[in-house]
Amino acid sequence: MEITNKQRMAIKRQHMPEQDPNTRNKNFTEVNYGYDELLAMEEARRCIACPKPACIEGCPVSVKIPQFLKAIEKGQFAEAAAILKQDNALPAVCGRVCPQEEQCEMVCVVGKKGTSVGIGHLERFAADWERNNIGIQLSEVKPATGKKVAIVGGGPAGLSCAGDLIQMGHEVTVFEALHEIGGVLMYGIPEFRLPKDIVRAEVEGLQKMGVKFVTNFVVGMTETIDELLDEYDAAFIGVGAGLPYFMNIPGETLNGVYSANEYLTRVNLMKAYDFPNSDTPMFDLHGKVAAVFGGGNTAMDAVRTSLRLGAKRAMIVYRRTEAEMPARNEEIKHAKEEGVEFMLLAAPLELIGDENGWLRSMKLQRMELGEPDASGRRRPVPIEGAVDDVELDVAVIAIGNGSNPIISKTTPDLKVNKWGNILVDGSTMKSNKKGVFAGGDIVTGGATVILAMGAGRTAAKSINEYLNNPETW
Repeated sequence: MEITNKQRMAIKRQHMPEQDPNTRNKNFTEVNYGYDELLAMEEARRCIACPKPACIEGCPVSVKIPQFLKAIEKGQFAEAAAILKQDNALPAVCGRVCPQEEQCEMVCVVGKKGTSVGIGHLERFAADWERNNIGIQLSEVKPATGKKVAIVGGGPAGLSCAGDLIQMGHEVTVFEALHEIGGVLMYGIPEFRLPKDIVRAEVEGLQKMGVKFVTNFVVGMTETIDELLDEYDAAFIGVGAGLPYFMNIPGETLNGVYSANEYLTRVNLMKAYDFPNSDTPMFDLHGKVAAVFGGGNTAMDAVRTSLRLGAKRAMIVYRRTEAEMPARNEEIKHAKEEGVEFMLLAAPLELIGDENGWLRSMKLQRMELGEPDASGRRRPVPIEGAVDDVELDVAVIAIGNGSNPIISKTTPDLKVNKWGNILVDGSTMKSNKKGVFAGGDIVTGGATVILAMGAGRTAAKSINEYLNNPETW
């Protein structure tokens, strides 16, 4: 019997089961367990099927959210996964790491009078159910067009673009600098938040559809964009923002100081947490003190990783308050539950080492919030004379990343802005260079996985149009 919208609105949001904090802060197993079938169907019942679903508009890749939720409600899980993959090449990934609370769930009508429908949890459920029960099903691929596209970068933007283009019938090759495909999904996001086997499974699905992957290939060094264009009809650049920013304070060259990029890459991609079974060593954090500078998701990933590597004390040092932190609420909550300390309204002045060049402590300037800055957030200002000395063995700098400079240096006619981001037409992702499109963090600067995927999808549509009528572009 069909239930009324009033009855749907009365259903409480279903909690996602998860590991106990005092257990999970010592392992790299995924924190969230995911919904079972009954929880998923009950959560999907909360959707009231709005006539004009704002959730679709809130999704950067325009997933048909009400349709896949209805399929889950009916127990049609395979159909739900198929609906998802019409618009999202990586649903199991997005269900885990996308900030749904700022996108589809933020505009959910059910959330106006209570809590929004758990769209992200249900996306994860549908993708996981398919993978675990019937294997990843392949989307239909149109007849071959004879056109070839080079995708530069195997991260979210490149994979999304590749997934759409292969379905259109074009020949697609993804060139990746590292030894595994996935970009930030592999090197940046920890195993406990995004298991790597899930990324590999979704990449394998693209491979079975016909996408070719070439690893250990640094475009700009192995071959340039112009050399690729001699062989390919078009190119998409999605190399991300992989150049770490530093704080420019004394002591950043000491042993024990890492950029978040290096720190997380060593642990995630190189499996340093499993040394000596893996080849890559990591600073032994057992009984040590670690601090991560920054307040975004990357900072949370790094500090939670530090606990799992054995740190007796793991701190977030952030110069504003928690209200200004850009990290997802769930990541902040999980970090607190696991025992992370939050040193707020504090800015590092200096990192101090011993006679052998090893980090031993830091000087922290206590801050207070002043007037809003250009971003609208209240600007932190120093409190005169309020400086603390804090013991420290490992420091991780997670204050953001800049654009990868290799391609812009080796493609001088490609226009970039003063930060090195590629300039594109926002509606088509077309660059100034004929046949070259770009998207993701190399265009926007550091952003989210789903926004990069949205850019990849937009570019794929434009590339398809370009390949059909190149003289009009």
